[in-house]
Amino acid sequence: MIKAITGTKDILPNEISDWKHLESIVNTIFTSFNYKEIRTPIFEETSLFARGIGEETDIVGKEMYTFIDRSGTSVTLKPEMTASVVRAFIEHSLGKLQPLNKFFYISPMFRQERPQAGRQRQFHQFGGEALGSTSPLLDAELIIIAYQILISLGLKDLTVKINSLGIPASRENYKKLLRDYLKDKKHKLSEDSRKRYDMNVLRIFDSKVESDQEILKDAPLIIDHIDEESKRDFEIVKEILDKSNIPYEIDPKLVRGLDYYSKTTFEIISGKVGSQSALCGGGRYDLLVEQLGGTATPGVGFAAGIERILLACENEKSLNIPAENIDLYVVKLDENLSSEVFDLGLKFRKENLAVEFDYLNRSVKAQMREANKLKARFVLFVGGDEYKSGKLNLKNMSTGDQQLIQIPDAGIISEIINSHIHSDSKEK
Repeated sequence: MIKAITGTKDILPNEISDWKHLESIVNTIFTSFNYKEIRTPIFEETSLFARGIGEETDIVGKEMYTFIDRSGTSVTLKPEMTASVVRAFIEHSLGKLQPLNKFFYISPMFRQERPQAGRQRQFHQFGGEALGSTSPLLDAELIIIAYQILISLGLKDLTVKINSLGIPASRENYKKLLRDYLKDKKHKLSEDSRKRYDMNVLRIFDSKVESDQEILKDAPLIIDHIDEESKRDFEIVKEILDKSNIPYEIDPKLVRGLDYYSKTTFEIISGKVGSQSALCGGGRYDLLVEQLGGTATPGVGFAAGIERILLACENEKSLNIPAENIDLYVVKLDENLSSEVFDLGLKFRKENLAVEFDYLNRSVKAQMREANKLKARFVLFVGGDEYKSGKLNLKNMSTGDQQLIQIPDAGIISEIINSHIHSDSKEK
């Protein structure tokens, strides 16, 4: 039997309602902040991610799905979205159309990692990017958006962590300090951290090895060595979060894994998803547009992992989405009425009702079991003596009430069902 490739997962019909609910919340909240949806191709030239994310990052060095296409071009299934959004921003000269562009997305991503709970090789993210302003108000806005989305999903066990990485010049000075601190301890670091010492020393803070963290216990912290501009912006972000009642903590070891971040960076952590606890993260990237060949344009953004968020929702039991009902199930009482039942089904579907009927020539009892299984609001009986006398029998499945309707007046059935649906909505 051929199975799904390791690290990929089918999203089955019984799970889709959770995904649609999350996507609806994402659309609603981003739209309320005037972010516009953007969709980019699923693969890009490899050089985009190498230049944007950084040659020395784990994503580029170890995790990308890269191949040579028939034209001899190296292409990569996108492992993250920011570089793709920036590429589209540059290619289509969006900065010339308006000074500030605010985008959001929902998209699959691909990384060749070891699969585990909340982490797949094909995974899905939503996120937002704002290009065109250095204002720290945008940094705070994106943190607020991310938090609002998670809270709207009913999640409670959340921690917002923030830090500042400073501008590139102050960060480079800090890297020298950190290397000096680690110089005589390098031999005690784990193998990965020894590599990071030379390639991307800040990433040592991401190490999960206990002995590495013990070594870092007394290391100088970047927050103590940032420039005055970054300090001022960070204070504004904190002030806005305080006014917005967003609980947060400063994590001076939060450095994020991508090379393009500067100034404010953040993560939102869940206590309900195990070791892969970060539900979303992001920060400011004021140099990325220029690095990718565009005119210098400041930017800030975040990305959130949908699978991890839904796992947190499952563990917190925060989603109680009712099953999707169908509006009408048409029960065939006589075997020779298949065509008539099919025609009725089409008629009501054209009037935007969700309709089903039996294709398997089952008994009336089996058809009613199916109607109950599908949680049909109404059942329409077609056949028997009533049909011969020119009538259809409509049953309200929640009350048990039945009414006979003349076949020429069948259009009224849609009105009855829609009236019932609207009255249900008002009660809720």
